[in-house]
Amino acid sequence: MDIAGLSMDLSAISTMSKIGVAVLSKTMDTNEALGDGLVQMIDAAAMERSVNPAVGANFDMSV
Repeated sequence: MDIAGLSMDLSAISTMSKIGVAVLSKTMDTNEALGDGLVQMIDAAAMERSVNPAVGANFDMSV
């Protein structure tokens, strides 16, 4: 049994796990920010619709 090699392997696995968790955390933060932006866009669209209810209700089309 190679105790030194086993110790190094466990250390490498621990480091890779920590890196993976950090990347996942950053991805979750980014997705949360994108979701907040999307909610703000939807709220802005709802506000515009409440001020001008006829905007976008009708359109002219010629064939």
